[in-house]
Amino acid sequence: MYRKQAKSWAKHLDFTLLDLLCMVLAIISAYWWRFDGRWIFHDPMWSRLVVVMVLIDVVVVFFTESYTGVLRRNKYQELRATVEHCVIVFGGILVYLYGTKQSFLFSRKLLFVYLILSICLEYGERVLLKRFIRYNKLKDRNKTEMLVVAEGVNVERCLQEISHNRYTNYRVVGVVVVDKDMVGEEIQGVPVVATADTFMEYMRTNVVDEVFIDGNTRASTEELGRELIELGITVHMAMIHIDKMLPNRLIEEYGNYIVVTSSMKIASVKQLFIKRTMDIIGALIGLVIAFVAFLIFAPIIKIQSPGPIFYKSVRIGRNGRRFNFYKFRSMYVDADKKKEELLEYNEMNGLMFKMENDPRIIPIGHFMRKYSIDELPQFWNVLVGDMSLVGTRPPTEEEFAQYEYHHKARLGIKPGLTGMWQVSGRSDITDFEQVVAMDTDYISNWTIGLDITLILKTIGVVITGKGSK
Repeated sequence: MYRKQAKSWAKHLDFTLLDLLCMVLAIISAYWWRFDGRWIFHDPMWSRLVVVMVLIDVVVVFFTESYTGVLRRNKYQELRATVEHCVIVFGGILVYLYGTKQSFLFSRKLLFVYLILSICLEYGERVLLKRFIRYNKLKDRNKTEMLVVAEGVNVERCLQEISHNRYTNYRVVGVVVVDKDMVGEEIQGVPVVATADTFMEYMRTNVVDEVFIDGNTRASTEELGRELIELGITVHMAMIHIDKMLPNRLIEEYGNYIVVTSSMKIASVKQLFIKRTMDIIGALIGLVIAFVAFLIFAPIIKIQSPGPIFYKSVRIGRNGRRFNFYKFRSMYVDADKKKEELLEYNEMNGLMFKMENDPRIIPIGHFMRKYSIDELPQFWNVLVGDMSLVGTRPPTEEEFAQYEYHHKARLGIKPGLTGMWQVSGRSDITDFEQVVAMDTDYISNWTIGLDITLILKTIGVVITGKGSK
């Protein structure tokens, strides 16, 4: 029988519960210090806050994936992760107190002592727990015994990658080289115990819990796997060797195939749910602002340039999807036709058009563009799902038709109202390749935290009008 490795939240349930215990101890200790040895749970007001703190911590753990890679962090990385976790929970407590209008009832000194204690206790607990886990993983008696089956040409690489990690649940006790007789020799300190002909007899007479079969060792690899399973052995069959070519990967089932899936960025269902929730909330707020802007600017647009209030064009979205893109009209009605005449004045190097003092812009249009008021109708695109609050700017059909292969990488995510380019200077950037580089960097390193950071930066850019033309 094989014990499946824990996944998701259950994988780090020990860290979750002990962190929570440390936070409760921190607030109990802070209360005891502030009120001369009194017990916090005799105070109903503070008892409720403890319950709220626990709920906030559960939410933070669920949405921030605080324990990803926790065993691989060094002490300094762990300190930073601990401080971030405790500060986010503390911020949640402050938001709760402010939102419920109770902040004046609680001792600020006590709360800040709690924050410091929670960081100290949680950091110490994490360091000690990781030492305990690593120590247990180093004990051979707790590990299963594994054989590696491989061809001579692959055996060095195979052992290098699976047998020298000290923190595993198995230890490699022998090697079976199937295409030559090397019995009695050692490879990287691991003895060769059998050949293809003597392998099954070795399995019958020796202690073996698991077998790792490097792919393509013989034509009947699958049949070998079946034979071993019938002996009660756990079989790990390498289907494909993955190096740095596929940094983001997961195993999935498609029909009767087991496949390795890779992409520039693999997001969890939880992350995408949060991003879409942020989009919907942001779009609803944005549409209210857009309605107010419509009441103010629609009459001015009509007076300065008779024609439609809104400008609609077809833009290219995620992976080449087409959608109708909306803006407040900031140019004269025939602006698209006059673009050909102005191409020689294009300030962008590449497949985008930017021109200072563009004569196609109506008088109020300069003000609207400087403060991104013309972009407000795109909140409708966000609400219906064609766009996101944060992403890459969608190209026109004309621009997309001229894309080279590597340019399409920037379309690997939904287009957004804002993104790396917009907060890094907008029109001050004149090289399209730089835009592509920033967009692909955004996709590769995307997190919810990055989106929030870019939204906050965008607000500052819009207020100041920085980088607009």
